[in-house]
Amino acid sequence: MLRERYFPRSRQSVRSTREFAAETLHAWGVTCRRGDLLLCVSELATNALLHGVPPGRYYRLRLLLFEDLVRVEVADSGGGRPRIADRDPGAEGGRGLLLVAVLSERWGVGPRMPGKVVWCELAVGAARATPPGL
Repeated sequence: MLRERYFPRSRQSVRSTREFAAETLHAWGVTCRRGDLLLCVSELATNALLHGVPPGRYYRLRLLLFEDLVRVEVADSGGGRPRIADRDPGAEGGRGLLLVAVLSERWGVGPRMPGKVVWCELAVGAARATPPGL
């Protein structure tokens, strides 16, 4: 299963991105690791806004459901390659990708013209419920 949506370069869009992800997980009956998934969506969307979306452009959130796995992809048109940086433990920010790396089974960066796709995969296993209406 696949759902995707584009969001504008705006601070308010992170909330909209998270709401879209929550609605999608509910529709799919995914209850296991819901909080982890939504946190990863928020972190990847925030990183796209801060580092990858030029003014006037959008970013895309794509969610894919496999049998026991949810893949989160955030595509932007910016340059660079995200990485987990060495951070000052007292710093207020800079831990987004570290959280994604800790919470997910795998994460990475793929090419896109222009830009990149930052993705992560989280196992949802047998705790997935039957979607409403099925």
